Amino acid sequence: MREKEAETNKDIKAKLSPKKFVKNPIKGTKYTIMVSSAKGGVGKSTFAINIAFALQNLGCKVGFLDADIHGPSLPKLIAINEKPKTEDGKFLIPIEKYGAQFISMGFLIDEVTPMIWRGPMVISAIKTLTQRVMWKDLDFIVVDMPPGTGDAQLTFAQEVKVDGSIIISTPQDLALMDVKRGVQMFDKTKVKIIGLVDNMSFFKGDDGKNYNIFGEGGVEKTAKEFNKRFLGKIPINIELREASDLGLPLVYKKPDHEVSKVFLNIASKIREDFP
Repeated sequence: MREKEAETNKDIKAKLSPKKFVKNPIKGTKYTIMVSSAKGGVGKSTFAINIAFALQNLGCKVGFLDADIHGPSLPKLIAINEKPKTEDGKFLIPIEKYGAQFISMGFLIDEVTPMIWRGPMVISAIKTLTQRVMWKDLDFIVVDMPPGTGDAQLTFAQEVKVDGSIIISTPQDLALMDVKRGVQMFDKTKVKIIGLVDNMSFFKGDDGKNYNIFGEGGVEKTAKEFNKRFLGKIPINIELREASDLGLPLVYKKPDHEVSKVFLNIASKIREDFP
């Protein structure tokens, strides 16, 4: 039994080892940043689209790759319902809007069509999105990752030159259990963690008080536990939600909004890591 367990652990370590793989940069981009959570329902996609426009606000040329194959949300977040064109039937041309470039499997399928795909098909889709898209002179490409630590994450970690990852979580213990797994996965696969973000950190009531609906301080504590940078807290805000539903990200729509300023502050910290 122990021998079998040792062989299983050896197989897992072999899969996680970055030494066997050649990591290729995404063509047409300088830096690739993954936005991950390892946990669903923590506002990762809303964060990702707004941090992309925060980087744009700082003067960067940005692209956005929606890598959530089973649950693509980019078409809604950016209000795009057209299909991307192709170059010679081999390469996808990203759709441009608000001065940025976008690609998602959600552009290629009907909004309500479920993606009932097994792992190999997901990996194939990820390779298409990272190897067969004609990005144009981007400073940053922000990758919205699916939740979990599965095939999509391993494909990126092993085959794509990722320059850094940002981990998003709410402060509650249930979410942080998965976040800790995600931190260890990135450490094992040698993907740099830029920092952790406390999302839906609190709700500011009409009385001016902050209400910690999902708890308090959990993300910052986790960052310290794993010796990672804590990037900041993003509150629950109705205008942030409404802007996402309208397909007009808050940072782009209202860069002077108090929540937009939080995103811009985090983007400035991210920008410091890249020449």
